[in-house]
Parts: sequence; C-alpha cells; structure tokens
Amino acid sequence: MVAQTSIVFGIDFPFVLYAFVFFGSVCSYNFHWYLTPPNPTEGSYKQRWSISNRHLHLVLFAVGVIGSGVTSLLLLKHWMWLGVTAFLTFLYSAPKIDYPPFVFLRRIAVGKTIFLAFAWTHVTTLLPLLVSDVSLTPEMIWFVVNRFFFLYAICIVFDRRDVESDRKAGIKSLITYLTQKGIDQLFWASLLVVLLTFIILSNWLPVVQLILLAIPAVIMSLLYSYAKKNPSDYLYYFLLDGLMAFSAPMLILAKFAR
Repeated sequence: MVAQTSIVFGIDFPFVLYAFVFFGSVCSYNFHWYLTPPNPTEGSYKQRWSISNRHLHLVLFAVGVIGSGVTSLLLLKHWMWLGVTAFLTFLYSAPKIDYPPFVFLRRIAVGKTIFLAFAWTHVTTLLPLLVSDVSLTPEMIWFVVNRFFFLYAICIVFDRRDVESDRKAGIKSLITYLTQKGIDQLFWASLLVVLLTFIILSNWLPVVQLILLAIPAVIMSLLYSYAKKNPSDYLYYFLLDGLMAFSAPMLILAKFAR
C-alpha cells in the first residue's frame, strides 16, 4: 500500500520506510491481540486461535517493537510524524487496557472504527508523503481522503460483524450506537464519498490508475450484503482484508507493463 502511494505520485521512498511500516504493523497487530481477554469459547476460529496463543503474540510484539525502534532511529529526522503514527495506532488498542484513563476511551462514541481507518490511511498514504518531504498538493490531499473513506467502509463491515462483542466489552463506536439500517447508510455514504473523490481525482490521475484503484471499492460494494450474512474468517481476513491492498499489485504490474 505504501508502494501504491509511491506509484500514484511518482515518488521514491527510502527502503527503511517500508521496514518501519512492516515492523510497526507486526507490533500493533500482536499488541492488540495480546490485550484481548482470554475467552476461547467465543468468536471465530481465527479469534479463538489468536486468544489461545497470546504468548506468541507477545514474542511477535517484542520483535515488532525492536524493529520499529531500529527503523525509527534511521528515520529520526521525521520523529514528529513517527510519533503521530505510533499514537494513532496505539489509540486503536488502548481501550483494551484495563487501567484509567484507557478505560475511558471505551466510552468515546466514534472511537474504534475511525481510529483504525485513519491509522491505516496515515501509515500507508499520508506518512509516506510527509516522509518524502514533498509539498502536499490538492491531488495528494484528495487521494488521502479517498483512501480514508475506502478503508473506513471496510472497517464498518468488520465492526458490524463484531458489534455484539464490542457492546459486551463496553467498547463503543458509531457502529455500536447505530441501528442496522443506520450502519447500512453509513457504509453506502462512505462509498459515495469514495466515488466523488474519484471524480475529483480524475483531474490529475490517469484513467488506468483510477480504474485499478476503484476495482476494490466495486468488489466491496458487491460483497456487502453477503458479508452481513456470512462471518467466515476466509471472507473477512482474506478477501475483505485483502481488498485494502488489492489495487497495489495491479498498479505495480501496470507500471512494469508500460
């Protein structure tokens, strides 16, 4: 996804940035699942496996911390943006910590989904542009907006599936407050913003790039109704999760095909 941003705007990022994003993702993901309370009898097979293997998450979390620390030192001149990145990713998992003031975060009405979508957008789209020291142009800003609402739509589907477990855990978001109809409206409104920003981006980006970027959003819209009825791990963690990065390999192939 970082490479996708590089291709769209023709900017080369230092390899250490890719390493930072990799180790940061390993760190954040395993930290989140390590904090998940043990309850192997509930949730999907994937969730039960993750909760039952908390020791493995702890080891991978340590690996991620070390890798993130080393790569952060190599990107030290961008310490402010790296700090913002760490804070945003931490906010997503912070409500799982059973100590004040983290417990308070569970009461924030819009927290979970927006934090996660913005963290992904920041790490894969905005951070690479900021680290490259380029001046943000209108097309870059609209691209960030486009990616946020696309990722937010995917996060809505995941949170819709987990809404009951979030309510039991006291973790609140727009999804836990809205009715089923309201969640549907929020999802389609997000995709509408994605469409509108694609129209705006057509002033700058080539048609081929726009089409490749739009394909995952189209697939997401077609799968939405099915995903509401099918909580399969394969559907969510392979197909729906995979849609976040699906356009990236297509853009890479298109670049080398020219």
